[in-house]
Amino acid sequence: MAEAPRTLEDADDGLNEDAQRLYARLGARPVINAAGAYTVLGGSQLSPGVRAAMDTANLYFADMRALLESSGRVIADMLGVESAYVTAGAATALVLSVAACLTKDHRDYLERLPDTEGIPNEVIVPRNQRQKYDRNLITAGARLVEVGDEHGMTPAQVSAAIGPQTAAVFYFVPLQGPEPGVPPLEDVVAAAHAKGVPVIVDAAGHTYPLDNLRKYARAGADLVCYAAKYFDAPHSTGMVVGRKEYVDLVAVNSFIGFETSGYLTIGRPMKIDRQEIFALVEALREWLAMDHEGRLLRYGERCDLVLRELSGAGGVEAYRLTEREVPTPVVREGVRVLLKGRSAESVAQALKDGEPSIWVRTEGESLIVSVAFCDDAEMALVARRLREVLTGS
Repeated sequence: MAEAPRTLEDADDGLNEDAQRLYARLGARPVINAAGAYTVLGGSQLSPGVRAAMDTANLYFADMRALLESSGRVIADMLGVESAYVTAGAATALVLSVAACLTKDHRDYLERLPDTEGIPNEVIVPRNQRQKYDRNLITAGARLVEVGDEHGMTPAQVSAAIGPQTAAVFYFVPLQGPEPGVPPLEDVVAAAHAKGVPVIVDAAGHTYPLDNLRKYARAGADLVCYAAKYFDAPHSTGMVVGRKEYVDLVAVNSFIGFETSGYLTIGRPMKIDRQEIFALVEALREWLAMDHEGRLLRYGERCDLVLRELSGAGGVEAYRLTEREVPTPVVREGVRVLLKGRSAESVAQALKDGEPSIWVRTEGESLIVSVAFCDDAEMALVARRLREVLTGS
């Protein structure tokens, strides 16, 4: 039986004793997560249904190639897209998507990646959207070619940049909707497809509104990459959706392709377990069926709790961030705390070092308090500790 969520009356009880003992065995410290779906904190929190699916899947073994193929068909049917494939996170989805585009017409190169000498190996990227996760695009051997300037790029510039060495065009979905200098995906797809070049989309955190899980593939993108932690699947899972021709190449380049395709492909280190596959599908099923208005209402109540606790605290200004306004999908929904004359990093560090350890995010001189992974009791603890650190009382 699943443990019932704690309530405000439990707020003084601290951390779960069983969890504290378990963490202590490994010399680790449990953290209350008020930062969001954050990689360095473990990413996600599994529902009872997802945990049950993993436990049941653990009873037996599976032909992993067949399971990956059949689960992909189930996911594609759920989303109404042509094809889908489960990966070891969004980073793996990006690496394997690039590998698919590099090896499309060069099966004899499947075993040579990341050595791409002699084949088209350029991936076009927008100059104004460069980020650290671009590292995933070069892992398989691609060379990045910047297009546009610091103000953005145009479909015409994309078209002009495509040449005989172009393997793919990369499109990063803006985190907060349309941005100046970022053309619509449909226009980029049209420019790329006119010259026979596929488009890879990084939509890692775009799992809500639900249409985000469908619309990029339906807009013509060949490979769309998601991090499944953003719909509460295991942190180590992700998926690629898109055109079957390319998703099949993702599979060949994956760990199971290494074992079963006859080629020693690049994806062998990027392994995923059978339990994780079942967990992702169950988490996606729950996410698609979820009462999201009710979820947002609960988030709003937790935000209000934090705001009430901080009301009257000097030197701060706090207000609610809605899911559609937060700076990153990691947070989902929370509270921004603007600090006046105090370092956000120092406040965040004090919360980390306190008892219990609480993590929030920082953005300049603001704290971002996520409410997605705290129950009511934990949220009360977060609010109280935040007030104590900010006011000294």
